[in-house]
Amino acid sequence: MFVLIGYGIVIFSIFGGFIMAGGHIAALLQPIELLMIFGGAAGAFLVGNDTKTIRATIKALPSLLQGSQYSKKLYMDLLAMMFEILTKIRKDGMMSIEKDVENPENSAIFGKYPKLLKDHHLIDFICDYLRLMLSGNMDAFQIENLMDNDIETHDAESHIVSHAIAKMADGMPAFGIVAAVMGVVHTMESVGSVPPAALGALIAQALVGTFLGILLGYGFIGPLASLLEQKHAESSKMLQTTKVIMIASLNGYAPTIAVEFGRKVLFSTERPGFIELEDHIKEARTK
Repeated sequence: MFVLIGYGIVIFSIFGGFIMAGGHIAALLQPIELLMIFGGAAGAFLVGNDTKTIRATIKALPSLLQGSQYSKKLYMDLLAMMFEILTKIRKDGMMSIEKDVENPENSAIFGKYPKLLKDHHLIDFICDYLRLMLSGNMDAFQIENLMDNDIETHDAESHIVSHAIAKMADGMPAFGIVAAVMGVVHTMESVGSVPPAALGALIAQALVGTFLGILLGYGFIGPLASLLEQKHAESSKMLQTTKVIMIASLNGYAPTIAVEFGRKVLFSTERPGFIELEDHIKEARTK
């Protein structure tokens, strides 16, 4: 929603200001210039990225129109769910969660948190490391190191798409210049065959190419890369919170303290208060 609102503000400010300054909006409607810029940028995007990146980019684009799913309530649900899992382990032993880990979709604990259950990457992350804890063959240091590598891989993979979009945005002004140069070439070859007034229109059309390239690059495409970076950071924060809680538990801390470790990892905008979280956990356990 905010993407569309932002685009509306960009369009109103730029084109509205142009009209208020006495400009004619029809002069900016140059489909051939757009074809050169978009076509050149799309072609360069295909050349500069492999099939996996292209598919991931196409898949990620619809999510940009959606608001962030990582709300304070979702983080509190994560903390409450981890508290329940660790409490069950402490009370009944590690083997008591074996069925929950092997089949989280039918787990009584995971089933209380349907929004978290939809995040397959997060659930896989939790279940994978609970399985390692079940094996009993790895200490806290080894599991923490493996978690760090896992999260680092997740971050690197997530940044591929945003980097690809950012590079595309960086290329837009250059393709705008290319379109403008092509327009100037067309104008120069028309000298002597068209009246002076027509030459002025051709020069104006050529300059529109530079304008559109810069506008599209910095006003439309570039911000999408920044938005994806923010969404990836929120996704990684879920994994980091889970990691801190599980490592604290492996180091012998009680579930209440382990969850407190996780609470401290959260950004201040989503971090619940101690009492607030305690009340939420009590409410979740009564479901």
